[in-house]
Parts: sequence; C-alpha cells; structure tokens
Amino acid sequence: MSIDYDRLEPIPQRDEPYHIVVTAAHHDDIEFGVAGSVARWIRDEGATVTYVIITDGGAGSNDPDMTREALVELRRAEQDEAAARVGVSDVRYLGYPDGCLQATLDLRRDITRIIRETKAYRVVCQDPTTYFVHASYINHPDHRAAGEATVYAAFPSAETRPIFPELLAEGYEPHKIGELYLNLTQAPTHYHDISCAIELKMAALGAHASQIGAGEDYENGAKKWVMQSNRDGGKMVGVDYAEYFRVLKFDAERKSWYEEEMERRQRAAALK
Repeated sequence: MSIDYDRLEPIPQRDEPYHIVVTAAHHDDIEFGVAGSVARWIRDEGATVTYVIITDGGAGSNDPDMTREALVELRRAEQDEAAARVGVSDVRYLGYPDGCLQATLDLRRDITRIIRETKAYRVVCQDPTTYFVHASYINHPDHRAAGEATVYAAFPSAETRPIFPELLAEGYEPHKIGELYLNLTQAPTHYHDISCAIELKMAALGAHASQIGAGEDYENGAKKWVMQSNRDGGKMVGVDYAEYFRVLKFDAERKSWYEEEMERRQRAAALK
C-alpha cells in the first residue's frame, strides 16, 4: 500500500492533562513502535499513561536452556524498566500465552475493564488490519489479535452499558474515549515529531536485552535499525525523527467523506 505523505497531519499538542491507555501484544512492542510519542505526551503535555501488555512474553526465545517461566519473569522486569525510562509507572500484565493470542471476548472484557477504570481519553493499539509491512515482514498474529480486541473494547464495549454487565457489578461504569490511535499501520493519517524524544525512546528500547541484546549487539542492531527507520520516517514529513499513526476521533463533530476530501485537496493545493 502506498502512503501519501503529503496528506499526513502533525499530531496536535493537547493543553490539558489527560490519560492514555497503550495496549500491545508483547513486552517490547511499545518501545519499537510508540515510546517516543509516549515520552512526549508525558513530558510535554502532562499525560498519565497506562501500559497494557497482553501476553506473558514466554515465547520470546529459542534458547533451549531458557525456561518459559524464567523468560516471563525476565521480560516483565525489562518492561517495567523500559516503561520507567519514559515516565510510565502503571504497567498491567494480562498474562495471555505468547504466540497464540486470539481476540476473544475474555480479552476484550479485560481491556474494556481497564479503559473504564482509567477513563482514558486516548487509546493506542496495534492496527489489526496490517498483514504485511513493506516487502519483508509478516505482521505477527498476536499483534493483530491485540489490536482487534482493543479496537472493539474501545468501541462498542467501553461505552455501552449492556455489554459486559459483570463490569457494572464490579463498579466500572461505561466510558466513551476521545481518540483511538493505531500504530504499525499501513494507512497512517498523522505523524508525530519525536526528534526531542528519540534518545528516551532508545533508552527504553535498550531495556529489552533478552530480545535485542546489549552493548555492541544492541548499538549495531536494533538501535541502529529503529533510529534509521524513525529518521527515514521523519524525512518523509520534514522532521528529524517521526512515528506514524492512524487516528480516529470521537470527540469532534463527524465529517462526511466529501468534507474530508475537500479539506485534503485544500491542504494539498496550499503545499504547491
């Protein structure tokens, strides 16, 4: 799928504090994808953030001497450290088996509970429609399952009273989110300039040594690749480093597809 970078809009800065829920299938997904944005939202906008790590991370090694139990414990410690490096202290672990995640009603309920509890304004998740990325990456099925469950938790489950009445019994009233951000997407609508947060992102990513190595292995491997990817993304929109999202807004008046297209054409004409 070809992306029209001239159509992408910068993510606007919010002026009042708000809460964000970020879900991900695996313990390093947030750091690879959106940690630069998270760092900016916390530092520049006063946002509070909850991470929701859906799987237990136990399939993240082919080392025959590594037990699943030991890896689960190690990856949780790495994720706690990665979150702390960008200012996140609330990390939830749902503990679903790594490698075989499905978008079940149980998973949707678990995510709905957290959205209602935190009363999140923004929910960030992986785009469940992404199957292939460029010419050499098949999207992990856990990513798609995590994204699908989160999308349907955000709507309709979080805001609809008759869905999951057991959550009402637990004291979690319906809550309507304001925005949904999809990352790892092939259809972005917005970019976020993370130039001032790229080092924080790299520091967070570096906490996942069990997955990406440490020292020279990290510097010349994952760090080099991610920085180049974000640098290339920045070039496409005229900044040093960027992350991309497909943004859906629910707190603004809905526009018709015609109005959206006319606005796009006006922006494109202004750039000529």
